[in-house]
Amino acid sequence: MHKKLLCTCVSFALFFSAAFLPGCTVSADVPNETDAADSSGPASENSPADDRAGKKRSTLRDYLIPEASGTVTYGNDNISIDASNTAEGYFMVKYDGEADKVKLQLQAPDGETYTYNLAIGSYEAFPLSAGNGDYHLDVLEHAYDDMYATAYSENIKVTLNDEFRPFLYPNQYVWFTPEYKAVAYAAELSDTSSDDLDYISRVYHYVIENIDYDQELAENVQSGYLPNIDNTMDSKKGICFDYASLMAAMLRSQGIPTKLVVGYSGAAYHAWISVYLKESGWVDKIIEFDGRNWSLMDPTLAANNSGSSVKEYIGDGNNYTVKYSY
Repeated sequence: MHKKLLCTCVSFALFFSAAFLPGCTVSADVPNETDAADSSGPASENSPADDRAGKKRSTLRDYLIPEASGTVTYGNDNISIDASNTAEGYFMVKYDGEADKVKLQLQAPDGETYTYNLAIGSYEAFPLSAGNGDYHLDVLEHAYDDMYATAYSENIKVTLNDEFRPFLYPNQYVWFTPEYKAVAYAAELSDTSSDDLDYISRVYHYVIENIDYDQELAENVQSGYLPNIDNTMDSKKGICFDYASLMAAMLRSQGIPTKLVVGYSGAAYHAWISVYLKESGWVDKIIEFDGRNWSLMDPTLAANNSGSSVKEYIGDGNNYTVKYSY
């Protein structure tokens, strides 16, 4: 596949390079609790704040981290596929060969084909987003020009322990570890939240009120770009992929199932998020939380940006069509 993710007026390839991001050292101050409280914004007149008075959300400290456990493995001298934790919603791949570029192609039970770039020499985690069923994996080595040759193929049968697990673990597109600043700040926001809805609202408002749309990056982004959520927090800038990855990581790290969704916003390729709420299921295609209702759960369009500058690259949020979920 050669579709492009057009968060920008230049091509933003779905063949994102697979740099397995290690745990980042916190190099700048995490926003304090006063900032956290302010980021949620005032409760609206319709807010059920009184219903949550005196309550406190349980903050997670035991984070889910993908691992290559070694109990179910496939591959050859150059390719290692660890399928030990498919029931948890992910598998891992490592490439140790000599090809200059390598891709992983995953054919899911729902008929979609996901294509990723692979890093060299380190395990990376990939989600089993389509749930239960039979997946087909191909590892493709660069041959010449735009041509790739199949280096290894495998079939994996998946039965999940929980349908939400693929959207709780870190993966190549939503990577985080306990050392990440964004994870620490997510815990701070959770500490000041009364329940899941309050926490989601605080994360959402933090992202849309503190991260500006990076028009320069949008104009110059290269094929192979992957978000680094701590870099986004430090620079306070990003494109749609950065917004979605940061918010997804903060929510997942606190146990909120969150999909990073890639698809179409009108005619433009775009990335946004979908969040699972126990009360209402998956919240998708819907810009702000007023205390009772959500409207457009897309942090890029909701951010404090020039509407015209964002729309130039990602459309106006109409006619959302989901293509891939990560």
